[in-house]
Amino acid sequence: MARGFRVYVIRSQTTGAFYIGQTSDLESRLRQHNDPKNKRSLHTKRRRGPWLLVHEEALGSRPEAMAREKFLKSGHGRLWLRKILGVR
Repeated sequence: MARGFRVYVIRSQTTGAFYIGQTSDLESRLRQHNDPKNKRSLHTKRRRGPWLLVHEEALGSRPEAMAREKFLKSGHGRLWLRKILGVR
């Protein structure tokens, strides 16, 4: 994986819930979300996986990734995501 930061969206196969986050190591972070013993991922642990990656974006810096994550978590960002993911 290229260096830099990723904003990602994962979806629970069990509940259909979405989670939006950002990281510099996407593969490791996805393993954490899907590990039921991982205490760092309490939000996704409570919503039950398995979690699948449904969207990702590469950004050059953590501040850019944080700003994009904040947008995607906003009302307009969630609408945009639902549109591109084909979810109602």
